[in-house]
Amino acid sequence: MDFMHQLTPAFKITLVDHPRNQSSAIRCFLCLLTSFGIGNIFLFRPAQAAEQPNVILLLADDLGWTGLGCFGSDFYETPHLDKLAQSGMKFTAAYSACTVCSPTRASIMTGIYPARLRLTDFIAGQNRPFAKMQIPDWTKQLETRHVTLPETLKAAGYRTAHVGKWHLSSRDNSTHTTRPTDHGFDVSYERPAGSKGYLLKQGSSSEIGTNYLTDALTDKACQFIRDSKASPFFLYFAYNVPHTPIQGRQDLVEYFAKKADPSATHHNPKYAAMVSSLDQSAGRILAELATNELVENTIVIFTSDNGGLTQRYGKHDDFTENLPLRRGKGSAYEGGVRVPAIIHWPGVTEPGQVCHDPIMTTDYFPTILEMTGTATKGNPGFDGYSLVPLLQREKSKLARNLYWHYPHYHAGGDGPYSAIRSDHYRLIEFHEDDRVELYDLQSDLGEQNNLAEKLPSKTAELRHDLNQWRQSLQAQMPIPNPNHDPKRATQVRKKTK
Repeated sequence: MDFMHQLTPAFKITLVDHPRNQSSAIRCFLCLLTSFGIGNIFLFRPAQAAEQPNVILLLADDLGWTGLGCFGSDFYETPHLDKLAQSGMKFTAAYSACTVCSPTRASIMTGIYPARLRLTDFIAGQNRPFAKMQIPDWTKQLETRHVTLPETLKAAGYRTAHVGKWHLSSRDNSTHTTRPTDHGFDVSYERPAGSKGYLLKQGSSSEIGTNYLTDALTDKACQFIRDSKASPFFLYFAYNVPHTPIQGRQDLVEYFAKKADPSATHHNPKYAAMVSSLDQSAGRILAELATNELVENTIVIFTSDNGGLTQRYGKHDDFTENLPLRRGKGSAYEGGVRVPAIIHWPGVTEPGQVCHDPIMTTDYFPTILEMTGTATKGNPGFDGYSLVPLLQREKSKLARNLYWHYPHYHAGGDGPYSAIRSDHYRLIEFHEDDRVELYDLQSDLGEQNNLAEKLPSKTAELRHDLNQWRQSLQAQMPIPNPNHDPKRATQVRKKTK
């Protein structure tokens, strides 16, 4: 499905209305087509360059819902992101589109559900040849046929940069693998060649005198801001932290080791150091905006790609915890998909605002386009919704359901599943045994009381809606595995293709 996948007329034209790439001849051609009644014409009309706000999207990797001080951590220190939340809007029911990273990143880039993209697992995924279910032949890269957020902003006159972790390219040797610059980014800065983990080689120190990956990447982000201050820009900073390996900056590890309390919910000093490096990076980004007098014309969005990793194969890793939410990354429960989210939109979001309406990573594309004046409201090519009515306090709720579809196995999960959140109810359908669980998040945030049998009509209603949604997207389903061996069901076989 491409960008216009939900539009029913057979013929569509999308034009980015910007003086750098539009001619009077094109205008005349479009007017002629319209006069003959051919197709629907969608004109994306951005504001003038002087009015176009800059956009910075900061994406943490595996940071759980309570991973910031302003979201309830009893150990992690995040003063810069806490201040960002105080100056804008904090979303208490923000969700990633998947319980693992690559599908969520694809949803941000396209505004489309991973199930529709058929990019439903982290690339290259986990192969369990003897599991009960056989996973579908899914797409292991973000295909260039999809129109992306950076492509759209670039066409509207924005300079675009990707910094950090991409994780949307194929891992095989195909010539079709796609990099950030294939999807609309003018420049892309990832980890230094040959480096592994977070501690870079000696001599690779950052501007602040460390050999830590997050700090080195922040150098690149700040340089891009300096180089782009004369024109509107879009910076997508996709952090590697606090993803495994759990490896903090040594000075920060020593600091948190002195104050760690084993009885606290969060108590791992190495993990706390990683979260702190993330916050310090955000602080440097915000300071760079202030130095270049860009604060009042820059939208800043912060969120995470999925919940924090808490356990693998049933064993708790003691890295972090997402309590009061159940479980974490890879699982079907709230801990795997509910994440922190903050939006600061100068002149629009009043300081200290809190929104409790559920949102998802599919929403950022249409939201940013409306914020920047780059697209009309309610663009039907997205699965996500614009959050502008929430940010402007025109609405307190968006009338819709949220959906998840993960037809895969993960070390932190319980097998393939699909889920729906409708109002304050969340239903999970496990595909191995057709088991269904229903939770009332309003009274049971930790998903401990399964109401599926107590509320059969609600269960049937939500299960029907979930099935209808899957069919509308032609979602790929797992099927019974003819090679299933219960004794070897969790055995993982490495496979690159």
